[in-house]
Parts: sequence; C-alpha cells; structure tokens
Amino acid sequence: MKDTNQFEIIIIGGSYAGLSAALALGRSLRKVLVIDSGKPCNRQTPHSHNFLTQDGKTPKEIATVAREQIANYKTVEFYQGLAVEGVKTAHGFAITTHENKTFVAKKLIFATGVRDIMPDIDGFAECWGISVIHCPYCHGYEVRNEKTAILGNGDYGFEFSQLIHNWTKSLTLFTNGKSTLTNEQTSLLQKKDIEIYEGEIDRFEHLNGKLEHIVFKDGCEMSLKAIYARVPFVQNSDIPTKLGCELTDDGLLQIDSFQRTSVDGIYACGDSTIWMRSVANAVATGANAGAFLNKDLIKEAFYQN
Repeated sequence: MKDTNQFEIIIIGGSYAGLSAALALGRSLRKVLVIDSGKPCNRQTPHSHNFLTQDGKTPKEIATVAREQIANYKTVEFYQGLAVEGVKTAHGFAITTHENKTFVAKKLIFATGVRDIMPDIDGFAECWGISVIHCPYCHGYEVRNEKTAILGNGDYGFEFSQLIHNWTKSLTLFTNGKSTLTNEQTSLLQKKDIEIYEGEIDRFEHLNGKLEHIVFKDGCEMSLKAIYARVPFVQNSDIPTKLGCELTDDGLLQIDSFQRTSVDGIYACGDSTIWMRSVANAVATGANAGAFLNKDLIKEAFYQN
C-alpha cells in the first residue's frame, strides 16, 4: 500500500460498528479503507451476549468472522495502525497514522469508541469486563441469582439497584462513602432487602479478573460473584473534535438521525455516539452509518452537472 491512497470513505475504527459500516459500504460498491489499531474496549470481556446468532461467542470470534466476510468485498481494504491526525482538504479529508502514512477520502466515519476511566481502586481495572460489569443485558444472565453488588450512589445507585433486582435478590449497594440516597430511596431499597453499605473500598481481590473479595478500608471483606459499575469515559480519539465535531453534554459525539456529525462529510457510529453500549447496538449504528452515507453519496453524484 502506498503512503498516500485515495478512497471514497475512510472508516477509523475497525471493531463492530466500523466493520458493520464497512460491510454496508462494500456491498454498495464503495472504495473503503478501514483503519484499526486492534484494541477494542471489550478486549478483556470473555464472552459477548445478547447479540442474535452470536450469543456466547468471544468478542474476537465475532470480529474475526466479520473481517473474513468483509474480505469478500474487494473494494474494502484494511490498514492496521492508529490514526493520529485528521485534516480537512479541498476535496474531503486526510488521515495520518502513527507510522506517518496518509490516506485521503471524500467522507469519514468515526467508529473510534470511548476510553473508560477506571477509579483508583486496586484490582478494579483487572476485573473490568470480567466480573466488574456495566450491562445486565450483556452479562446479567450469567450471574443471575448470585451474590452481586452495585457500585454507585444517589439517584444512579437507586435506579440501577431497581434494575439489577430483576436478575438477583442477593443484592448490595456499595456507596463507597456516605450515602447520598434520599430517605425515601433508602426506605424503598430496604423494603426490597437491598443492603446499603457505606464503607470505602480499599481493593478488589481477584484471580485473573474473577472477583473473589472486596476489601474495605475499615477491614471488612465481602465475597461476591460480580459487581456492576458505571465509570466515566472520554472519546478514544480526539480527531473528530479537532475537525470540529461537536459533543453532547454527556461527552458523546453529536449525531443526527442519519449518523451525521455536526461537520459535513463526517459520520459517526458505535460507542462514541450512544449510551447503550453493546455489540448489537454498535453493529446497528454501523449499518445505519454505512447505508446513510452511501445514500448521501448517491444523491450528491445524481445532482452533479
């Protein structure tokens, strides 16, 4: 592959959303480049669930099959590397990688995901995606009726406790410090036998990411099968915002109902655009981005003189 190549569309990010967009565009006869660094956010997760026909497969298995199928569409190419810079050009955009290779295209799709910011709790990051989980629809069935906890406080802790109570009645809410629940919220949780524990967490003891004990700063220990947590995040790539793409108040890439960002010619899909983070949702938004972008290209060409 030459240092500079011309494509109709460059997709930055080759996980589920990016691959789904590439499939739609390959089937639309578009010349596409997928740039991917090979580090999906769920790489620690042992199994993916709640995705029709792929339930229980590993994330790597799903992505491998997807790439093999996309390889049948000869107009789609892959480049393994990290995109580090993007600029607007007279005819579209130029993307440069960490190896100083530059590729140009008329349109861009960002499927770059988000980067989770782990709390300063020893063992938390090692358990993330394995026994520290964020989505009951992705992982709740596997720990149903097990001794489970939620790391949260205030309205979030209360609302999420209601949700997880569907999967297990052996449930504790760790507020990790003084509770900010209202008296009414506290009373409602207690009526459902949901314990509220205000001790500050010292560390997670685990074996290869599988939680064994949570140790608190007061010396108490609790054994658990799993704990739910929501952590803050940042965009995994700063290229979209440097190109002028706006973010929502929640820090997601702002898109319209056609996956278009606030910058003409730039589309986005996947975890960087939605709160509901799952493989199924990533694939759905990627398919939409590919189809909507292709339609825009068709319309632009149709009305050209």
